[in-house]
Amino acid sequence: MASDAGQPLPFRLTVRVYYEDTDAGGVVYHARYLHFMERARTEWLRALGFEQDRLRAEQGVLFAVRRMELAFLFPARFNDLLVVESSLTHAGRASLDFAQRVQRAADAKRCCEATVNIACLDALALRPARIPEAIMTALPPETRHGR
Repeated sequence: MASDAGQPLPFRLTVRVYYEDTDAGGVVYHARYLHFMERARTEWLRALGFEQDRLRAEQGVLFAVRRMELAFLFPARFNDLLVVESSLTHAGRASLDFAQRVQRAADAKRCCEATVNIACLDALALRPARIPEAIMTALPPETRHGR
């Protein structure tokens, strides 16, 4: 799916902040944003038709975070409904780059933003591996580079 400007629309996942996600003050603990973003990337891949356990079993590959840069902008709190947006910005032979954003659903207040580099790895050797062709074909053409 693409926007009017021709850019792919971000994948969106809605998550609720539970008590377990917060610190003693009822504010989302900083590491929980990583959990929310991981879930969103997993659901993005699932929406493309790929399950990570099957990729490991059938293709012999897995995905791992290689690099991440985060900015914490505004505190989310207990019981907030959040929207986690994931936009693929680049797909190389063995890695994917994402821009991710977590914002409150009620007022679109941005809570956290990140750039994330995901490496495709050989599941046994844990060394870089080519992203399977079926995944590359499912990605928006404007994000595919280096094939």
